[in-house]
Amino acid sequence: QVQLVESGGGLAQPGGSLRLSCVASGMTFSFYGMGWYRQAPGQQRELVATITRGRRTTYADSVKGRFTISRDNARNTAYLQMNALKPEDTAVYYCHVEGTTWWGQGTQVTVSS
Repeated sequence: QVQLVESGGGLAQPGGSLRLSCVASGMTFSFYGMGWYRQAPGQQRELVATITRGRRTTYADSVKGRFTISRDNARNTAYLQMNALKPEDTAVYYCHVEGTTWWGQGTQVTVSS
């Protein structure tokens, strides 16, 4: 079955950086668009960024210019590079295979001094 395993979350200071990874298995990774979503306590899950099969990217306005989504099809991995982190970026970040019900388990990102 499909598995998505996120890693790279943790504690960062405001202005700092983190890089999230999502390793996929049980699927033909290159066939699918990938997305990163996040959910803060008491809030709905929201889109952060997506990347298509052809590597076209989209971003939420709140992260444009700070976050970069990318993919490595040879490694079945999607990445989210997060720079200039803000406290409001604190959330659980989830990897998602676009157009499916496949989600990762999430990785916690906390931005605090």
